[in-house]
Amino acid sequence: MSIFNLHIGQQEYLKLKARVEALQRSQRNLLGEDLGPLTIKDLEQLERQLDVSLLHIRSTRTQFMLDQLTDLQRREQMLCEANKALKRRLNESPQANQQLWDPSTDGIPYGRPQLQPQGDGFFQPIVQQIECEPTLQIGYHPDQIATIAATAPGPSVSSYMPGGWIL
Repeated sequence: MSIFNLHIGQQEYLKLKARVEALQRSQRNLLGEDLGPLTIKDLEQLERQLDVSLLHIRSTRTQFMLDQLTDLQRREQMLCEANKALKRRLNESPQANQQLWDPSTDGIPYGRPQLQPQGDGFFQPIVQQIECEPTLQIGYHPDQIATIAATAPGPSVSSYMPGGWIL
């Protein structure tokens, strides 16, 4: 190997070493460490970088929560449709309905609730009928704000934002 190649290799090593040190210093600064040698300009730049990072994190978190909300609403709609289909089937077969339900027990099958084992070893009653209306609401409708403000003690409702969000 020639001296020229060794010199190039050493220069590459020194560049990489300086880059690693700069990245480590930047990481420490982002963690709030070793801020003493930084100038006001450097601190302002670091603050802007942290603000942009927080904005990105919050945006990602909000998008994740909205995706979860959409998924839960879709699942709720599927369960509502399944419930409606079961109600239709139950209403379409009055003869089977007569055999399963004893009116003297207030609509409870066979006089007491049926129990179904759950994965955790406990028994839970089978839900007989669920009325299905969308249940998830975030914040308050603007018409409700005045009612809440008049009846509920505590902080003012001046933190209401358009679109139903309460801060």
